[in-house]
Amino acid sequence: MLMAELVTADGQVLAADLADPIGPSLGSVVLCHPHPQYGGNRFHPLIDTLHRSLPDAGFATIRFDFRDAYGAGRAERLDVVAALDEVGSAEMPCFVVGYSFGAAVALSVDDTRIVGLAAVAVPLRESVDPRPRAVPTLLLSPRHDQFCPADRAVELTVGWTNTTVVAVESTDHFLHGRIGSIAAQVVAWLQTQVA
Repeated sequence: MLMAELVTADGQVLAADLADPIGPSLGSVVLCHPHPQYGGNRFHPLIDTLHRSLPDAGFATIRFDFRDAYGAGRAERLDVVAALDEVGSAEMPCFVVGYSFGAAVALSVDDTRIVGLAAVAVPLRESVDPRPRAVPTLLLSPRHDQFCPADRAVELTVGWTNTTVVAVESTDHFLHGRIGSIAAQVVAWLQTQVA
């Protein structure tokens, strides 16, 4: 793992960690953490598990901390773009994976380098309005999510093309007891996208 600093288009400096793939590279993944105003950072257990698992699966990976000055999810789009600038390339596919607030931000970033998105426990009523994407999108929605349960996520994404909504049983928005299995689902889905 290599520590790095990202600089956004508006001059914000962000702490980040990079991990190279083990063996041939299948692509790169940008990881977006939960809400920074509620303690979210790049070391969140789900983000950490993915950051450690993805290199073994063949993906270059970057996790970063969103900017210190909260930008209501809109300014944070520039943070994701800075991470894409660090790991994205025209030769390899680039994916973005987010959890909670990070998922909402990921779904709102418009960048042609993104070839697929995975969103875990995305609060579809978040201040950032996620929009349907043309790229393959996986939504992992906890059955008992306090902010947007799986059944509601299905309703809100009717008409989204290339989107698969999967209910995560026996957990809520905070993913208690399910982080390992959710991370494994994300990794497996990413591998199907490059097969």
